[in-house]
Parts: sequence; C-alpha cells; structure tokens
Amino acid sequence: MKRLVLFISLVAFLYGCGATKTALTAENTSIRTIIDLVNVNEDRVNVSLDPGVFTREHISFYIPKTVPGTYSADNYGKYIENFKAYAYDGKELPVTQIDENTWDISDAKNLDKVSYLVNDTYDTEREVKEAVFSPAGTNIVRGETFMLNLHGFVGYFHNLKEVPYEISIAVPKGLTSTTSLTKTVALDQTAGKEVFRANRYFEVIDNPILYAKPNTATFQINDITVNLSVYSPNEVYSALSLKASMEQMMRGQKAFLGNIDSTKEYNILLHLSTLESDAASGFGALEHHTSTVVVLPEQMRKEQIVQAMVDVVSHEFFHIVTPLSVHSKEVQFFDFNDPKMSAHLWMYEGTTEYFANLFQVQQGLISEEAFYKRIMDKIDNAKFYDDSMSFTEMSRNILKEPYAANYENVYEKGTLINMALDLMLLELSEGEKSVLWLMKELSNKYGKDTPFEDDLLINEIVAMTYPEVKTFFDTHVVGNTPIDYNIYLEKVGLTNKEKKERTGYFLNGDNPFIDVDPNNNDAIYIRDDIELNSFFRDLGAKGGDIIKRINGVDIDIEAIRLIARESLGWKAEKPITMVVQRGEEEIIMEGTAGTPHLKVLKIREDENATSDQIRLRNIWMNGL
Repeated sequence: MKRLVLFISLVAFLYGCGATKTALTAENTSIRTIIDLVNVNEDRVNVSLDPGVFTREHISFYIPKTVPGTYSADNYGKYIENFKAYAYDGKELPVTQIDENTWDISDAKNLDKVSYLVNDTYDTEREVKEAVFSPAGTNIVRGETFMLNLHGFVGYFHNLKEVPYEISIAVPKGLTSTTSLTKTVALDQTAGKEVFRANRYFEVIDNPILYAKPNTATFQINDITVNLSVYSPNEVYSALSLKASMEQMMRGQKAFLGNIDSTKEYNILLHLSTLESDAASGFGALEHHTSTVVVLPEQMRKEQIVQAMVDVVSHEFFHIVTPLSVHSKEVQFFDFNDPKMSAHLWMYEGTTEYFANLFQVQQGLISEEAFYKRIMDKIDNAKFYDDSMSFTEMSRNILKEPYAANYENVYEKGTLINMALDLMLLELSEGEKSVLWLMKELSNKYGKDTPFEDDLLINEIVAMTYPEVKTFFDTHVVGNTPIDYNIYLEKVGLTNKEKKERTGYFLNGDNPFIDVDPNNNDAIYIRDDIELNSFFRDLGAKGGDIIKRINGVDIDIEAIRLIARESLGWKAEKPITMVVQRGEEEIIMEGTAGTPHLKVLKIREDENATSDQIRLRNIWMNGL
C-alpha cells in the first residue's frame, strides 16, 4: 500500500513539472480521472480524464456500447453531453463525433485532457423505447444518492484499455461509498474527496459504486466479507432488516460451492426505486466479479423484497464460478464497442441460474415440491421462445435479431439444459459426478486469469466425462433439437402429470394475466408471454389483445382495478361481454364468467420408481 501511494504521489509530482510531462507517454502512465458529484447541474455530472502524452495526430475516445452481463447494445455515449478536448495551453482541440459512442480528437500530440457531462439513465427510462436495464444504468440525485455504474461515466482511449486508472471523486457531505474498487485515499469529509485505483479499464467498469447516506450491514461467510448497502429513498428498508436473510442465503451458497473460493470480499448494492423519479423498469440485478447491483421497487412488501433478493443475489453471487473462474477469451478480453460474443451462455447464465435454484433445495431453503414447481415453470416459460434455436448460435449472435429476442431464454432453457446435463452425469457416473463437480474441475484448471478457447470447451467437457455428453451437446445445445425433459426426469424417478388448477379471473396468485402498456397511453392488454386461463380462452381472447370494455365499462387502470376486485364475487353463470382491439379490428366477445382454471403439468414422484432412481434423486436433492 505504501509503495502504491508513493507511486501515485510521484506521478502527481511529475505531472506538476511541465518539462517532465512529455516523458510520460499514454502507454506507461495512469489515466487520472476526476468525477465531480458535488457541483451537479440539472442531474449532470462533470467528468474529466487526463492521459499521458500521445505520439499520434489523432486519437479516439470511447464510451462503451455494451458491457459484460447485459447482452444488449445500450450505447452509453448517448448520455454524454458537451464533450471537449483541451491542449496543454488550455485551448480546445478539434473533436469529431464519429458515432454515439466514439469521438475523434485531432492534434492528439497536444492533448492534455478531455471533459464531458454525464446524464443518468434512470431519468430517461420512460422516454426511450429501449431503456437501459436499471441495474446496468446510472442514477444522479444531487446530494442524496449516486449509482455509479462506471461504464456510464468513464470512457477509454484507443489501445489504452490495459493501462491503470486513478479515479478521484468529489463527494457531497453526508454520503459514503460502497464498492469493491481499490481505495487508495480514504474519504476525507473536510477535503470532500476519495481516490480509487483500477489496474485496467475492465476493473473500472467491473466495480460499481453506490453513494448514499450510511445504510450498511456487514457479515462474514467463512473467509468472505459481505457488505450490504441499501439506498431506500423513503427510508422504508434498512440494511440491518435484510441482513439475516442475506446471510442465511449466502451461507447456504458457500456450503453448496464448497472449496470454490474466488473472492475475499463481496458487495451487494441495493437501490430501491420510488417508481416515480428514478428507475421504473428492468428490475433485477447485474453481476460483477466481486459485487452486484440490485434495483427493486421500494413499494414491495418485505417478504417480496426478501424473496427477490434471495433469487437475484444468489444468481449473481454464483457468477463467481462462471464467468469469474471459468470463461473464454471473448470474456477475458471483452471489446466494449465491437464485442465478439462467446458461444456459452448456456453456462454463463444457464449454469448460474440452475445453481441459484438447486442450492436452495439442497440447503433446505425451499422444499422439493417448490423446486419442482420452479423447474416446471421454466419448462412452461421456455415454450414462449424459439425452442429449435441453437443455443450456441444464439449466444454468439445475441446482440442481433432474431437471437436478441430470445435472450431471456438463457434463464429458462439455459437452466433446463444444465438440469438435463446434471441428471445425465449423475446417472452415467452412478451418482459421483454432477454439473457442480464439472464446474469445480474447470475452475481448478482455469481460474479467473486463464481463459479457455471458446470452440474447444465442449470437447474438453466430453473428455472429462462421457461420450454421451457429446451427443447431448451436438443434438440439443449446438444442434436445434428440443429436449424431452421427461427423459431426464425419469432418470430420478419423476414424472409429469396434468392437473386442473383454480385461478382468479385476472390473476393467478400474484401473477396477472393482464398488464399495462406505458407506451400506449397505459392501455390494458392481455399478456402473450404466459398461458391464459379458461376465462380468457373460453371468451376467445388472445395474448396481445387490448381490452377496451368489459360489460359496458370503458377500461383504464382504475376501471380494471375495480373490476378485478368485483370479480372476486362473480358467479360462474355471470354474463360477460368483453370488447378488445386486435390489430386494426375491434372484436366483441360474449360468454359467462365460468370457473377460471389452468391445466398445468406438475412434476410428481413416480410411485413405480426403482431404488436406483430414488437414490439418484436423493443425491440430486441433497448434493454429492
């Protein structure tokens, strides 16, 4: 630590000597970055970057187009304003904006620094059609909170992604930071700033920072220190109120993982939204190597918050296995503005989501029946995507259509691919090998600093396991043949049985059959991403229909709330007339309320299961 501080002091000294500055070329000195969170103007933050000396006439500066874990082109450069480049004498240099994320600077030999203003993404979520996923976005609330996903604030110069960054942040009084980024100068409330260091640009964007009033809790999981930091705008939730559930969950995860240990510190940054002046869509979490950003509505009940945190944080924490410990060169050397995507989303997201569910049943956090329901839900949800699409082809092309529209299937079919592989390995090894065993072996071989060759991974897995695994991948993951999940469930004595399940007219538990379209004057429409109950099916309604009237009542948000409440007392014989808009056509539907239900498949234990099948099921449910 002392030597690092002395190095930074030396750099600062040399920068103060004009005659020496020319010796510090851009390739061998840190990029000094200043972020001013104090002098915020109209929710815009000033950022400046001071590189070393360039030896070329032109240099490009980039703000990322996309970042790892998002699998979407978000173009963070569109949130940048007033981009300027300055010479050593303080005069402006010519700048040409090449595209949303790229600026070309002329006379680069004389470039001293660049500066620009950053708008936050949360303010624009209602204004743009394809909003940035909230956990990957940025928030600026002067004097109150700042969500610094640094890819939205800090850019990089051409060919300088591997040089260190020194990031100095001016901090408003009363706010403190939570981050995994290395801190070299602690926050001095008098000076009002703190300084961080990253060894390369990837470390900058991989370590978000949450600034808020102190609301943190810390606990220890074996040798991992976990910090939970919460921003709750109306002070509804404290970190201490969520600590016990997070500690129980992560203790179970560590027990599940065993000797996989890729980090000594992990930070959970929870931003709760009012749904009014901040994040309004895309709730969930985004993983980083040693932290995760979670965005959820503050209006959620505590039990909902706790369950959501368990589900999303457990998923993100399992990313310490993949892609932290097991990843390809495409991930290790990620190109933020012209990314080459890996073929292995079935692993990066699918294995991670599978573990996030499997560990809960193995560690006693949920029942076997609840686990089976989750698997069945994923089987049902996967039906709404292209089941004949090659998963590896989708993964390589995930930033473009038609593959991008199928991305969410990585959490559905991706989980199921891993379940089928897990059950196959259990059977072939007579209960001695599993997907977790496989990931531990790969983690031991590679680790966070050694990437694998993307095209060789599947053959390597086959060499570690069985020839049948090659057939499985060639047919169902590289190939486009849908998986018959019953074949794999039968290996552990389970079967699917159809059953009628009672629902409400407009709700199935907490899951609605209808939704609100904020891009169409808050029109109420019938969802097309779930199975509809008998009430809608018998009337002839279809997913995507916009409900105009029910029994003569014009439908808006308030009207549908009243009718939904009234429906709790409807009799089966009640006449129903519903008018919907389907495309350009207005359709009148008539019928009776009936008794709403769904025909659902449920995973059940097969009463004729053999002792070997039951033994494998017990291993599956309890771990090797």
